[in-house]
Amino acid sequence: MTFTAPVAEQLFVLKHITGIDELAGHDRFADASPDMVEAIVGGIGEFAEEQFYPLRRIGDTVGARLIDGRVRMPEGYVDAYKAYVANGWGSINAPAAYGGQGLPFTLASVALDSLGAANMAFALCPILSVGAIEAIHHHGSDAQKAMYLPKLSTAEWSGTMNLTEPQAGSDVGALKASATPRGDGTYQIRGQKIYISFGDHDMVENIVHLVLARTPDAPPGTKGISLFLVPKYLVNPDGSLGAEQDIKTVSIEHKMGINASPTCVLAYGEEGDCIGELIGPEFGGMRAMFTMMNNARLNVGLEGVQIAEAATQKAVAFARDRVQSARAGGASRDSVAIVEHPDVRRMLMRMKAGTQAIRALLYCASGYVDRAALGIEGAQEMVDLLTPLAKTYGTDMGSEIASLGIQVHGGMGYVEETGAAQLYRDIRIAAIYEGTNGIQAADLVGRKLGMRGGDAVRDLLARIGQEAGNHGTLKVLAGACAEIAEWMIGSASTDDRLAGSYPFTTMMAVATSGWLMARQLAAAEAEGGDTPFLKAKIAACRYYLDVMVPEALSLKGSAMAGADLLYALDADELAA
Repeated sequence: MTFTAPVAEQLFVLKHITGIDELAGHDRFADASPDMVEAIVGGIGEFAEEQFYPLRRIGDTVGARLIDGRVRMPEGYVDAYKAYVANGWGSINAPAAYGGQGLPFTLASVALDSLGAANMAFALCPILSVGAIEAIHHHGSDAQKAMYLPKLSTAEWSGTMNLTEPQAGSDVGALKASATPRGDGTYQIRGQKIYISFGDHDMVENIVHLVLARTPDAPPGTKGISLFLVPKYLVNPDGSLGAEQDIKTVSIEHKMGINASPTCVLAYGEEGDCIGELIGPEFGGMRAMFTMMNNARLNVGLEGVQIAEAATQKAVAFARDRVQSARAGGASRDSVAIVEHPDVRRMLMRMKAGTQAIRALLYCASGYVDRAALGIEGAQEMVDLLTPLAKTYGTDMGSEIASLGIQVHGGMGYVEETGAAQLYRDIRIAAIYEGTNGIQAADLVGRKLGMRGGDAVRDLLARIGQEAGNHGTLKVLAGACAEIAEWMIGSASTDDRLAGSYPFTTMMAVATSGWLMARQLAAAEAEGGDTPFLKAKIAACRYYLDVMVPEALSLKGSAMAGADLLYALDADELAA
């Protein structure tokens, strides 16, 4: 089975959900003409098929390895990454002033969609560099931008985010890494960071680490955190590389999946000089961190789309080839391909509909990122509101679809030989990193539900209800979400809101995705609906609206159940 980038699907969603033509009407994105968009989407799809996909299996079975203190990527990865750089794929959304193409963030998301569907672990490297570019571009000095952004923008150098420590996971305020002034405006960085994706590898000349640390006498908690730029190799004034810093890869984690992504334990400055530069003001680390993480969370939600696409393609191909049993109720007793059996059809339709729904949700959010960059009123509010929905539902649905893919394969799905299990193992991390999905749900009912006194959520749900048309269940779901939102804003305690946050987040995400699927259904019907692609689009949209949207209504009771039952047992009783 081979992988085929979903180019027609991507172009359809860009047109009807993102509104790429409208974005190209602004001077900043004028280069995103229809011809340019088609060339990028088709070109990156072909590149993903030819360069990233063939390395998916060796990335899993061999993986990144730590040899003599250095991380070595599996065979083929270095050459494929060099081709990625040479073709300019890493520079799509990077600032034009520093060598990037300055095209919409949405097009960079489409590139990651294809790359990650071909090889999710490999595509993690570009995702991390995007975060580093954004942090330096928004918070760095002019000198830092001039020194680091050109090489990061072309992907010749890669970037990392260094937040987590052994005692400081989701509780970032507990970190202990230190930054001591050296007297020349730089800092000596010391401490250990864990779970650093692509913290070391051999595909680039230099790695730019962005490290959260504390300066002397910093206040406790998150208020005392600052962000530092710490390159693997110091950079000379002329841009050439200088001495290697004391950044040691202590180990790489042995993980359930994404084995081609080296997850490193890094030790900074334990034996020698490890020089860092402050990015932004002292104690401004959290603000800079969220600049790194906000769009990274959308890109992690996109990983759900990537794996869902890969799993669906694999499952459909297997179901068409695997012959087992006659179809129940059929006139013939001859065995048929399992794609003809109703329950297999149920799984495949759910996979196709779910994949298209989360792609629409992620591409919609990406479009608002671009509108926010243009300064369009209300766009940043929509980014803030959609991010926890996209990250949570995108990764949850990606995991569900990968699991269904295994089920379609039957016993062979549980055998590594088919590759179906790898997709599930790879995507399982996405609900955990870049802020667990539970944290995303808490963010929705905490910060996001309170935006404009609740009117941000009210306005979105009102729009969904108004545009639901003849999709009555979608309108009912939007109304149920509105009822829950009013309860949470009004009388619910903090514990009650948090207890219901996850089911509420899922309901909100399904309502938003249903709204976007209804828009796609109308567009496909307006285009005639008579091609194989449009027929498949119409069927997937109808399945989502008629089957998957009603399922979300059952979560209302859980969302409003409150916290009392959760705390009916103390910790000891819970362990009984």
